[in-house]
Amino acid sequence: MFILVGPQDTNLVQISPEDIEKPSGESIEDNINAKYANKVIQNVGLCICVYDILKASDGLIGHGTGIVNVNVEFRLIIFRPFKGEIILGQISSASEYGMKIRLDFFDDILVPPNLMFPGSFFNVQEQVWTWVNEGDEYFYDKLEWVRIRVEDEHWHDLTPVAPSERGSESAAERKSPYSITASMMQSGLGPVEWW
Repeated sequence: MFILVGPQDTNLVQISPEDIEKPSGESIEDNINAKYANKVIQNVGLCICVYDILKASDGLIGHGTGIVNVNVEFRLIIFRPFKGEIILGQISSASEYGMKIRLDFFDDILVPPNLMFPGSFFNVQEQVWTWVNEGDEYFYDKLEWVRIRVEDEHWHDLTPVAPSERGSESAAERKSPYSITASMMQSGLGPVEWW
């Protein structure tokens, strides 16, 4: 579920004069976290935080600005579950398109109807998915803890574009930079209470 990603190249970290009072390692780590933490790195995953700093050069003070420039090599903790991995999450919402599952730090997981147990259907009136097995009804209730299996991941490049080129796309229509498709159609998967 989590991987370590090392440096692709040396990164320049700029420490502002306000951060000079902090220990240099802490200032460097804070600057790296501000740049990468809680952001999706395309085709890598969701960055959680800095794991460690491998190497840092001596700082060079910029002329007239007081900013200290440091070349740094570091590793990041990245969330990127592998295909087939079993994850524990909560049902955040349900619609005819499937169930949205969330983790404490990530909420772009979808379980579509074709990847649920056979006999599952969406109850429009109750806004809940129901599984009928041997005449008994089992409900996928909102906020219920579920086990899911990662089936696929989807990447969408969200490179900024000019407002004139964007068109009439609303915030609700925009795609997430990283999303996961999961399943609940094997024994042991689905709501934890069932098993």
